[in-house]
Amino acid sequence: MHTLYVATVIVHLLAVMTWLGGMFFLMLVVVPWLRKGDRAQAARLLSETGTRFRTVGWICFAVLAATGTALLYFRGVTLDNLTDAGWRSTGFGQMVLGKLLTFLGILGLSAVHDFRIGPMASEAVSRDPNAPEAERLRRLASQMGRLNVILGLLMVFFAVQIVRGTVF
Repeated sequence: MHTLYVATVIVHLLAVMTWLGGMFFLMLVVVPWLRKGDRAQAARLLSETGTRFRTVGWICFAVLAATGTALLYFRGVTLDNLTDAGWRSTGFGQMVLGKLLTFLGILGLSAVHDFRIGPMASEAVSRDPNAPEAERLRRLASQMGRLNVILGLLMVFFAVQIVRGTVF
């Protein structure tokens, strides 16, 4: 059982590193580099890169949901715990709920970004890269991506607290 637990932790961490690392790479490398070139060409490249990364990201989310559920099981957390006010009031319970709620927030924000705002921004920029609507949608998509990175870091904080013990 210990070997399965460790393997699950490794797969969980690889999925987090892939998703969060990809987000940082886009935010810190790709987007700043694209800002130096032609806006229409940059938008096209970012759209294609984003579409490919979207697939990777959603695979990571599925892996995180499966491995996260397994890890909770290994730690003895049940659905009954999630509805038990006494358990939820413990530091461990609060960190687990914080991580779960943050993950749900990431999923929701990612869905809106990946399937609504991102495609709308790409379409608007491809029509007219200098149009006010294109700029508004591009900025909104960018802000949503940044917020998701912040939520991802918050999720890492909760994960560390769960494993190492809460400091609060």
